Amino acid sequence: MSEHVTPDWSTPEGLAAIAAHLRSQIDGYRDPVAWSLALSPATSDPEWELAHVNRPGGRHALPAVVLATVLGHDGSTATLPVRTDQLEAAITSLSPAEACTSLDHPNLAAWRAAAQALADNPVREAVLVWVADLDDPVSSDVDGEMRAAIEGLHPRS
Repeated sequence: MSEHVTPDWSTPEGLAAIAAHLRSQIDGYRDPVAWSLALSPATSDPEWELAHVNRPGGRHALPAVVLATVLGHDGSTATLPVRTDQLEAAITSLSPAEACTSLDHPNLAAWRAAAQALADNPVREAVLVWVADLDDPVSSDVDGEMRAAIEGLHPRS
């Protein structure tokens, strides 16, 4: 988007154009096949809490590229730490998308809940689990958990 064009946050087409613009700002970026924000366990339970799993074939490119932009991520398969200030920046950056009332915004809702969970228990940690290609090696235990949560898929090593 040039500086002369006002982004249209109110339509799916406008959101797609915003996502395309953000993608073009990251060298080598590609949309993930699957991704999720995850929170470390709040109890002795070893499993990570996956905020919202964006499955293969999903339509959540804008939240993915917003988070990648905030984290400076290139789109490769990885598990990356997400600081509270980075999560808040992503929430602020994506919030205008709520003007598009024809779409649900599950990532935004999940991020807000995760931010509250982190505020309530500062010992917890957040990570971004990003899978560029399902044939890539699993990048962490939580990556394996996310891949296992995707119906019909099993963690790959």
